[in-house]
Amino acid sequence: MKLAVLIVVTMIAFASNSLLNRMAVGAGAIDASGFAVLRVLAGAVTLALLARGRIKLFGPGRAIGAVSLGVYMIGFSLAYRTLDAGLGALILFGTVQIGMFGWSTWTGNRPTARQIAGAGVAFTGLVIALWPGQGAAVGLGSSFLMLLAGLGWAAYTLNGRGATDPLAETGANFVMCLPLMCLLFLGPAMHANFYGVVLAIICGAATSGLGYALWYWVLPQVKAQSAAVLQLSVPIIAIAGGALFLGETLTLAVAIAAALVVGGIALAVTSGSARAGRK
Repeated sequence: MKLAVLIVVTMIAFASNSLLNRMAVGAGAIDASGFAVLRVLAGAVTLALLARGRIKLFGPGRAIGAVSLGVYMIGFSLAYRTLDAGLGALILFGTVQIGMFGWSTWTGNRPTARQIAGAGVAFTGLVIALWPGQGAAVGLGSSFLMLLAGLGWAAYTLNGRGATDPLAETGANFVMCLPLMCLLFLGPAMHANFYGVVLAIICGAATSGLGYALWYWVLPQVKAQSAAVLQLSVPIIAIAGGALFLGETLTLAVAIAAALVVGGIALAVTSGSARAGRK
């Protein structure tokens, strides 16, 4: 029960990242690069304070964690200059699912038939929500950037499955990612108002920093395939939040997509308990 609650909280935090980014960058309150840099800075400071000296900057997997986090942050912020919050989350976590399932299969940890079926049902829901005419145009450039962000997040998630101190290791990833972000993203075109800065700090400190630390704690307790499918709930939460807080389009097709995604998740993540009951 505790694990289920923590997973729900984590998925809400992930969806909030899309909403906060879209609210700030899409509204012109801050540029995409400034939002990304402030987001990483706020996360690094918050996690460093909470970890209380346990952060090890050059531990195993740190380079992969920092670089994949940077790829995700850059693609994510740039894509939300034009994409709706829910649509961006659909592209992001659809890519995450494909990346994580593909990696698990490549490394010999093949998904069960039930997990494949569940993922297929959930992915069908994503296709329905993304189908042309559902209320949002998909720009190829922004879609590619979000796809890149999805690959970065898939790598970051897979890298975190062996985390022994989630808070400290997430903090180290943020600290090591910050110089990369500053090097690639800082420039003369940056602009921000108070509203944009506040949203970036909230996104970095709470929904990103603490949310990712919680995800690193959850990851060792779920299968890679299940982790991929669980994250397909995030687009549905983001779509609902986008409609509620940002006035983004909510259609019957999206409601059908939500039902398929939730049903697919349930089918996939209960595969283990189903096998156990047959023994």
